[in-house]
Amino acid sequence: MVAITYDTEVTSSISAPKLFKAFVLDSDNLVPKILPAAVKSVEYVEGDGGVGSVKVITFGEGTSQLKHMKHRVDGLDKENFTYSYSVIEGDALMDELESITYHIKIVPSADGGSICKNRSIYHTKGDAKIDEEKIKAGKDKALNIFKAIEAYLHANPDAYN
Repeated sequence: MVAITYDTEVTSSISAPKLFKAFVLDSDNLVPKILPAAVKSVEYVEGDGGVGSVKVITFGEGTSQLKHMKHRVDGLDKENFTYSYSVIEGDALMDELESITYHIKIVPSADGGSICKNRSIYHTKGDAKIDEEKIKAGKDKALNIFKAIEAYLHANPDAYN
């Protein structure tokens, strides 16, 4: 198995506490509501959202070949705005990956907004090669979800206070 790591940062004018509540704590409800073509539903099959919980995400019709993925919550720290999870099953693994682990940290920025830092670690099956175009496409979809949540928060300033 080979582990390949990617780090990304996205700045936002939304405060860290508000962004964490919407992007992490309530995304299971919010994303299907604001992007039903991307995410049809989220259902917990183990746990209630805390560490060790497992959920199945069913993608909407607008997500090309992806049908579902199962992910496990590995870490959640509401005070420090950190969240870790692993994709452990589903189309996103592309038959090349054992799992994908994500570490998200939202930090306050000096201007009252925030910076969302994401580390993605792709664990390959054996010596499998990762298709960089598929990785880029997945990262672009994740950024689109982030931007949609940000737009929702701008349009609904009283949400998640």
